[in-house]
Amino acid sequence: MMKKTTGNEKYECLRLENQICFPLYACAKEIVRQYRKPLKALDLTYTQYIVMMALWEFGGMSESELGRKVKLDSGTLAPLLKRLENQGLVNRQRPKENERMLLITLTDEGEELRKKAVEVPEAVRGCIKLTDKELIQLKSLLEKALASLEGGC
Repeated sequence: MMKKTTGNEKYECLRLENQICFPLYACAKEIVRQYRKPLKALDLTYTQYIVMMALWEFGGMSESELGRKVKLDSGTLAPLLKRLENQGLVNRQRPKENERMLLITLTDEGEELRKKAVEVPEAVRGCIKLTDKELIQLKSLLEKALASLEGGC
């Protein structure tokens, strides 16, 4: 939390302009909004896109491992994966040796979509008026903050 005073010190911690969480929230919401147009061409939501990026990068994996990589719980991830399966982009299979596990793999169509998706980052990058150096610094700070939050308060 940042500190800015206006007279009533007791309530300064409740001012939006003194919060770090509010600009993070508003910026994240706006960035996701900027992804809508380029992702519409791929017929993906932003959350589906991050799941597909993880699968393109790391290949097939269990649902739980995928959830850890993209920071989604199973309540959010399971219906999203069903939709991606219905779109023909992923396969969901239970291995015979461990039927409690759900293995997620890309279909040929899911792999092919990667060729179109390569244009998405640049389309969104043009919306963010920061230098490359500033973006690298921002990403580094956000990753550091996230790592400290994941470790618990």
